Amino acid sequence: MTRTILVAGTASHVGKSTVAAGLCRLLADAGVDVAPYKAQNMSNNARVVVRAGETAASSEAGDEWGEIGVSQFVQSRAARVTPTTDVNPVLLKPRGDGESQLVVQGRALEHLAAGAYYEDHWERARAAAEASHRRLAGAHDVVIAEGAGSIAEINLHDRDLANVETARFADAEILLLVDIERGGAFASLYGTLELLPDDLRERVLGAAITKFRGDASLLEPGIDAIESRTGVPILGVLPYADPGLPEEDSVALPATDERVVDGTEDGVPSDRSVTVAVPRLPRISNATDLEALAAVPGVRVAYVPVDGPRRAEVLADADAVVLPGTKNTVDDLLALREAGFGEALESFDGPIVGLCGGYQLLGERLVNADREGTGPRTAVPGFGLLPVETSFEGTKRLEQTTVDVDGTGPIEGSTGTASGYEIHAGRTRALEPVSRPLEPESAAVGQVLGTYLHGLFDNPNVREAFLECVYDHAGRERPSPSESGVDEVSPYERAAALVREGLDLEALGDPFRSIDG
Repeated sequence: MTRTILVAGTASHVGKSTVAAGLCRLLADAGVDVAPYKAQNMSNNARVVVRAGETAASSEAGDEWGEIGVSQFVQSRAARVTPTTDVNPVLLKPRGDGESQLVVQGRALEHLAAGAYYEDHWERARAAAEASHRRLAGAHDVVIAEGAGSIAEINLHDRDLANVETARFADAEILLLVDIERGGAFASLYGTLELLPDDLRERVLGAAITKFRGDASLLEPGIDAIESRTGVPILGVLPYADPGLPEEDSVALPATDERVVDGTEDGVPSDRSVTVAVPRLPRISNATDLEALAAVPGVRVAYVPVDGPRRAEVLADADAVVLPGTKNTVDDLLALREAGFGEALESFDGPIVGLCGGYQLLGERLVNADREGTGPRTAVPGFGLLPVETSFEGTKRLEQTTVDVDGTGPIEGSTGTASGYEIHAGRTRALEPVSRPLEPESAAVGQVLGTYLHGLFDNPNVREAFLECVYDHAGRERPSPSESGVDEVSPYERAAALVREGLDLEALGDPFRSIDG
């Protein structure tokens, strides 16, 4: 019989995604057939995967792809299984003004407010989530489910799909996480257990304290007291550590450009370092596209507030600019223009890359803008750095793809192929001849490149060509391997080590006892 463990939390950002990924990797390494799952996610960091279920089997050609939140994609990698939309059957993608795009089994349905979701789509979403879990449970020995936010939101207990409903329809046991970095961990844990519905309270296997700094023995009196009061065992204390897994949403991004001020943590001196400025768009999406650059020793990725006081200064000091994706290109373009960001960008003379929505921003104009934005505007002028025009259509393009690379502009010299995924509603056409370094869904003029290919910098040939261009523009030499310590351990292995060292796996029972400690 398949066992489901729900990794729930007392709050958001307590480490659920990391612990779930770590458990998936540990079980996979022990030869256990494991899959991740999250019934409902809210994130603008998405990945394109194969659609699952009966509707996918009958889909027309080109409609076999769907989108899921990045954390379940990552957890699937950790579990060494191919992700489908079953691992995240319901996805809400915030787009501003209290609206989100509802995605069920990978397919975008409509834009709606929270009230409309619960009134008109809740039953459909729950049915999809239950069907997805049933398929996963039928195909795997263990399902590691991730909750969302706090499991003790009593105003949502009758419609909490990721926590309460998952625990019930999956017959899941619950591992409860509490973040001590925030303070008040014992009170938060005690209050959460008190507010749980009785049937969920009985499912709690134990709790774990996350993000602890210092001597864990100092927690022992509190642990003894909380176990005595609640009867729930504390199964571990996990240290504060970042294994390097992609972030689920933009909350984790720095709110200021502080990372550019003193980026010496990788041991590379300033005269061998470059700065890539990234506008922190109000509705930024798929910011994980930048993580492959940020992981390179000597490369500082500086998130620049759109209306920050040092906006122009940071851009002027940067060596390159990357415009990321956005869930709402039109409204983010208007926000950029209102803040005067356009002038700073247009005067920048270094390499510029626009990814997906960022590509659309670089064009001459956006048409059918009322389909994308939240206002009535039908046409909005872009920054005009590329002679292209984007028209927003009624359907979204979702596809995993591999393209031929003919490097020009900021990726000059790159050849071979590049793999990634496309996820966008707009269609972009050239208004005059342009270079197409990444096949038709791209455009380059001078040192400006636009492309719809998410995951662009995950391709070493493209990443290396881009960084060579950036270093050449900056007039600096790239650091040698001896100038920085490069950690070759994968984020999945680091998450697994964090969980193995901090959690009492024996207390979780089989098949966790088979994990070699």
